[in-house]
Amino acid sequence: MELRHLRYFIVTAEELHFTRAAQRIGIAQPPLTKQIKALEAELGVQLFERQPGQVKLTSAGEVFLDEARGILDHVTKAIVRSRSTAKGMIGRLSVGMTESASFHPVVTSVLQRFCARFPEVQLSLDEARSIQLVQALRQERIDAAFVRLPIAMDDAIRFQLISSEPMVVAVPRGHALARRKSVALVDLSAEPFVLYPRTSRFGLSDAIVSACEAEGFSPVVVQNAPQISSTINLVAGSLGITIVPQCMSKSRSDAVRYLPLRDSTLHATLGVAYRAGSESMLPSLRNLLALVQACKTA
Repeated sequence: MELRHLRYFIVTAEELHFTRAAQRIGIAQPPLTKQIKALEAELGVQLFERQPGQVKLTSAGEVFLDEARGILDHVTKAIVRSRSTAKGMIGRLSVGMTESASFHPVVTSVLQRFCARFPEVQLSLDEARSIQLVQALRQERIDAAFVRLPIAMDDAIRFQLISSEPMVVAVPRGHALARRKSVALVDLSAEPFVLYPRTSRFGLSDAIVSACEAEGFSPVVVQNAPQISSTINLVAGSLGITIVPQCMSKSRSDAVRYLPLRDSTLHATLGVAYRAGSESMLPSLRNLLALVQACKTA
C-alpha cells in the first residue's frame, strides 16, 4: 500500500463518483477503479457499495476513511516538522555564557532576536566561566558558548569574534582616583584589588595579573569574588578596586566610577565558541551564528 492509494481512496470517498474523482486526481477513470479494487483486495474488505448510478461507503469504508485521513495528516505534519527542523525553526539549542557576556549589547540582542524569530526552538542557557564552557562544548553538553578569550582552542573548537573592548578600572565613588579622567596600571600598584576567580593560564583575572606584573608589581588581592558582577558590588562597598570589561561600566553607577586605562593593552575579547562542523549538523546553531554576525555589524 502506498500513500497515493490512500489519497485516491479519500478523493473517491469524498466525491462518491469514480469519474469525478478521477478528474479531480488527474487520471483516467479505469485506472482509478483498478487502484481502488486493488486496495480493497489488499485490505480484504469492501470499501464501496457500487450500484448503478450510485457509489456509497460501506461501514468498513467509513472507518478506513477516518484512519486514512489521520495517516495523511500525520505524514503532512511529519513533512512540515522535518523541513522546519532542517531550517532550524524547531528543535533544541543549548547555549552557555560567561557572566560578563550578559552585559554585552550584542549578546543580549542576539538572544532576544533568536527567541523572537525561532519561538519553537527550545533555548536553554547555562552560565559558567569561559574555561568551563569550553570543556562543556568538548563534552557536547552545550552547543555554543559566549566566552572571553583567552581560551584553550584547537582544531575541535571554532571561535567567532564579537568584539574586543578595553578594560576599565572600577573604583568607589569616594575614592581618591575617582576624580581622575583616566589612570595607568602602575597607579594601582598600592591599591587593594577585588578579582574574580583565577584559572590556570586562561581567564580575565589571569590577564589582569599578568598585565600588572608586566608593569613591575603584583596586585594586592584582598578578595576573590565568585562572579565578575560580585566584584562590582564589593567595589561599591569600598572593599577595593577592580578591572572589568567596558560593557559593565553601567553597573552600580550610583556607587562606582569607571576610569579608562592609559597605555594599556588590556582588552576583553568576546565571541561565540562552538564545535567544528556542528553548525552544518545543527541548523539552529547556524541560525544563531548568523544572528551574531548580523547584530555585530548592525
